[in-house]
Amino acid sequence: MPKRDTHLVIVTGLSGSGKSTAIKAFEDIGYFCIDNLPVPLLPHFLQLCEQDKPDLKKVALGIDIRGRSFLHDCDRLFHHVESAGYALEILFFEAATEVLQRRFSQTRRLHPMSTQESSLLTAIQEEREELASLRARSTRIVDTSEFSVHQLKALITRTYSMVSDRERISVQVLSFGFKYGLPFEADLVMDVRFLPNPFFVDALKPLSGCEAPVRDWVLSHPQAAQFLDDYAALLLKLLPQYVQEGKRYLTVAVGCTGGKHRSVVIAERLADRVRAAGYYTVLFHRDVHLDG
Repeated sequence: MPKRDTHLVIVTGLSGSGKSTAIKAFEDIGYFCIDNLPVPLLPHFLQLCEQDKPDLKKVALGIDIRGRSFLHDCDRLFHHVESAGYALEILFFEAATEVLQRRFSQTRRLHPMSTQESSLLTAIQEEREELASLRARSTRIVDTSEFSVHQLKALITRTYSMVSDRERISVQVLSFGFKYGLPFEADLVMDVRFLPNPFFVDALKPLSGCEAPVRDWVLSHPQAAQFLDDYAALLLKLLPQYVQEGKRYLTVAVGCTGGKHRSVVIAERLADRVRAAGYYTVLFHRDVHLDG
């Protein structure tokens, strides 16, 4: 069976964990989206797409506990879709139980598994148990406990807007500050806090790694240049293996203390190396404009 160009994302997970927000974010970046599609209709839907919209390359489908009858048959259906040549990704959203309780209380929504006899806590626990097998099969799991709506939208936009229509992998190089937390979307994380820190140089402290004085200062140290050569060589050696395994995108995060100096410089140079090797590459500095 020939490999299809369509990138198919199944958006699923616990009620209240952000699936609806994610679907809207996918729609904003050009995905064809359907929420609450009955899973048994998935193969037929894809056949219609091939016949009526052969140029449809990006599809996001929301599936959740409301269609619980699919849980016993989802493995077979997903295998059928993959066997038909589609690049299938299952994106599973979850959150801590106390967070889900608070969200339902704030919105006054009824949990889809709630009954007059059961409490909200019981409904959340039962849903978590019923979706356990689907969670185990998922390609990526995102815990949204600490996410705002805007942060979740930004995560989807950063990660999925870079998926190209080509078969080769798309690479996002992301700089960040450890003091602001690890980026949840990162596949690989590199800590460059071992490098000399321009934060302690008075003339460089107010600048960022996007500016030449900081960039030149960081790269003037032999350990920075050596690290960049070694890590870029390792990454370029790994990328063909990720491609062979069918991975469509990879997020490489580079972190320093505040995400303003060292990580920015290294991320920019690393992105240059990956781009020069012929990979579609995007660069994003998460924390460069934050104070501290």
